[in-house]
Amino acid sequence: MKVLIIEDEHATALRLQKLLKEIDADIEIIDILDSIESTVNWYRKNPPPELVFQDIQLADGSSFEIFKAIEIDNPVIFITAFDQYAIDAFKVNSVDYLLKPINKKQLAESLEKFKRWFAEKKPEIDYPALAKLVRKEDYQKRFIVRYGQKIKSIDTSQIAYFFTESSNNFFRTFDNKTYPLDYSLDKLEGMLDPDLYFRINRQFIIHIKAIDEMYTYSKSRVKIELIPSCKIDTIASTERSGDFKKWLGGERD
Repeated sequence: MKVLIIEDEHATALRLQKLLKEIDADIEIIDILDSIESTVNWYRKNPPPELVFQDIQLADGSSFEIFKAIEIDNPVIFITAFDQYAIDAFKVNSVDYLLKPINKKQLAESLEKFKRWFAEKKPEIDYPALAKLVRKEDYQKRFIVRYGQKIKSIDTSQIAYFFTESSNNFFRTFDNKTYPLDYSLDKLEGMLDPDLYFRINRQFIIHIKAIDEMYTYSKSRVKIELIPSCKIDTIASTERSGDFKKWLGGERD
């Protein structure tokens, strides 16, 4: 069986590869990819694999974007670190899923499910439709932060904006408290509800309700005043200003 792994956490990908070979020595791992871009390019140059293990959140966004870029009809077993996904949607569409950290027993059961799926020759799965079903369920609900000896859970709905300062990542809540963040802004883009959050530039992702005032700025940019206020200038970059204005109007792809 030819298997493709799409996973941006190197340790997880290697563990999955090792477990697959332990379960079935005839499995051939044909490649390990770590981003939407590399996956789309791979599919355009190679015949489809028999089975794919695909992380839902990749470094450059939600892996469902892959299905928007190219047509895929091979079976996929999804991998997720979060249990708030629309699990019923996966079951209805005969797609299996694995929760991280992956254990050998669950992996073996998923492989058996795939073999039954293949033997029964079930209808092709509409992955774009599946993406729509899970879209509202797969966004991060809470963030765990650690500062000093303390650990705190913050609901995403309380976060006004995420930002980078001096090469470190933070978020600020609507009650004007700032916390350190372990995720990069690139990773965060795929974890946040795009109806509520927008990345205005390399340094900021903002909540729609954090916008206080907006002004036209040079080179077709938009200057934004945030609530709570921020000492760093928050300006929608030239390349993002057009999409930002569409987002403000409620338009989405």
